[in-house]
Amino acid sequence: MRGEGAYGYEQLADSNLKLPAGAEMLWYIIGNISHMSDNTPQIRETGDGSHTLWLAGMQESYHSMHGAITESKHVFIHHGLDYFRSLNNTGEIRVLEVGFGTGLNALLTCQYSQDLKQRIKYTTLEPFPLDWNLAARMNYGDLLEHPQISFWFKELHITSWGQIEWLNPYFSILKKQETIQDHNSAEHYDICFFDAFAPGKQPDIWDLKVLEMVKRMLVGQGLIVSYCAQGQFKRDLRTLGFKVESLPGPPGKKEMTRAMLCS
Repeated sequence: MRGEGAYGYEQLADSNLKLPAGAEMLWYIIGNISHMSDNTPQIRETGDGSHTLWLAGMQESYHSMHGAITESKHVFIHHGLDYFRSLNNTGEIRVLEVGFGTGLNALLTCQYSQDLKQRIKYTTLEPFPLDWNLAARMNYGDLLEHPQISFWFKELHITSWGQIEWLNPYFSILKKQETIQDHNSAEHYDICFFDAFAPGKQPDIWDLKVLEMVKRMLVGQGLIVSYCAQGQFKRDLRTLGFKVESLPGPPGKKEMTRAMLCS
């Protein structure tokens, strides 16, 4: 995910969310997109025919404009889940996603779990969820070949926050309406899908201290995978002791990043 959904500023002020320093203005802009004509989320078709959301006022999309589904499969499924399974014979994979967004990564992971009969426990963080009326207009159900895709996509969005829900015999999801900074670091995961806005748009989330929090949540040969290939991001991961790989990126992007926890 590169962006967040609508959330009224009055709700934000009254909420219990503890925003990191420097993030308030970003959240204010995002939270008031329904009142700002140039920043209303617009559904856009990307290079592979799949939809993303575009925020004109921020000049930012939720996915690569070269292909939303293609990017998500390349970064998070192939270089994340496939790679982890190639190294580990485990009955369950625990995934932490930073940025639920449109739910595309979760949807692809749900399909992956069913197709491979791989048990996956999926936790996703999203302080500002999208309205289902907007998400329902996206065309993932038309493009992904599985009879339950449309059902899964709706369930991903309408299931209760803060409760574990099973979408198929192999995939459970826990949606938490909170920032990564507020996430319970006592949780443990095998893979982190780091899919926030780019560092230039949301610098606090890419901060070294946040990455250190994520490191503490990972176990074994834990992975962080991200579309981001920024030099500072990779240097910070190395500082924290990760083995960092710069891998070929999805269409339109030279590189992506995968980092493995070194024991």
